[in-house]
Amino acid sequence: MTFRISSPAFENGAAIPEQYTKDGGNSSPPLEWTGVPRGTRSFALVVEDPDAPLSSFWHWGIYNIPADRTGLNEAEDLSAVGRSINGFGNNGYDGPRPPQGHGAHHYHFRLAALDTDRLTDVLENATATAVWDEALRHVVEEADLVGTYETK
Repeated sequence: MTFRISSPAFENGAAIPEQYTKDGGNSSPPLEWTGVPRGTRSFALVVEDPDAPLSSFWHWGIYNIPADRTGLNEAEDLSAVGRSINGFGNNGYDGPRPPQGHGAHHYHFRLAALDTDRLTDVLENATATAVWDEALRHVVEEADLVGTYETK
């Protein structure tokens, strides 16, 4: 079975509903994953906007998600997992809000199945970029869900 991440809130490649954006409720969307590869001991998840004007912008980064998880609930309290600092300077989810008139951006919900129980080399208050770089050293397999959003 293929490792896959999805959301009951939006289809891969489709628009992210406004309630999951900074223009709406700014709640993290519900996510589900299937086909977890053998050898997975934890997960890391980031949300990246590669269409940002200057460089990739990171909206969320969480790690040390237990391997027995098969998803996340909408706006779930994730105080029990590692949380990184996003591009807005917060240690939680901040949804899409591209510059007005910049067109639709593509938001990649990137989930990594990891071969370690914990990312121990991640420092407290690390950026989402630093977390993802560390996660990539332990990837068993990666899954990607893309949602789009355009500020009106």
